[in-house]
Amino acid sequence: MILEERDYHIVPGRMGDFLTAYETLGLDIQKRFLGTFIGHFVTEVGELNHVVALWRYDSMADREARRAQMLAFAPWQDYLAAIRGMIQSQQTRLLAPTALSPLR
Repeated sequence: MILEERDYHIVPGRMGDFLTAYETLGLDIQKRFLGTFIGHFVTEVGELNHVVALWRYDSMADREARRAQMLAFAPWQDYLAAIRGMIQSQQTRLLAPTALSPLR
């Protein structure tokens, strides 16, 4: 099992637009193609204007195959066009659980 953490730094003033586009155009597509949706969060304190999404995959190969299928799906490309200019930067981390983790 791997957990993917995707951290998006949203352009100040565009958070509402980004969340609306994700809810109406992006999330259902991701749920259709990707692994298990763990959660979606925004920062409240500290470094602001961040959205963090967490996804669970069986393996790296599972993640790669699912993402490739999603990237080939035309409505996903429409979503990417809709959010163009809203994301200032992005970081992705792939996390492996330790023996102490309840998620495995």
